[in-house]
Amino acid sequence: MDFKKQYSAHKLGQRGFTLVELLLVLVILALIAGLVLPGIIGKAESAKAKAASSQISRISMSVESFYLDTGNTPSSLEELVNEPSGVTGWNGPYIKNSLLKDPWGQPYQYRVPGEHGDFDIQSFGADRQRGGEKNNADITSWE
Repeated sequence: MDFKKQYSAHKLGQRGFTLVELLLVLVILALIAGLVLPGIIGKAESAKAKAASSQISRISMSVESFYLDTGNTPSSLEELVNEPSGVTGWNGPYIKNSLLKDPWGQPYQYRVPGEHGDFDIQSFGADRQRGGEKNNADITSWE
């Protein structure tokens, strides 16, 4: 038997996957994804909450630096990035413009004078609404 005949005979004996086998593999992959993906998504939201808390701490330090330089608390967070008119001693920018939004893309809520201190900084969390629990909880400068 020459090589071509041997190859053709071998090729005829091969089969492809059946529809049942392919569906079984797809079901197994869907089950694995169903078990793994919720844990990954939950960790991503938890990481965003931790990042927001860290950013609020950084913004708070920037507000305090602004106060030490100018003798005034900024009236808005934008004054940490762009020099306001009529303010002497400004030595900024004190923070990057990208840090003025929380990890969910919303601007941080800033109140001066604050209800909990000289100023309050707050993110409404993943649900973008006041209140909430777990990943939807508000992240604040006073807790």
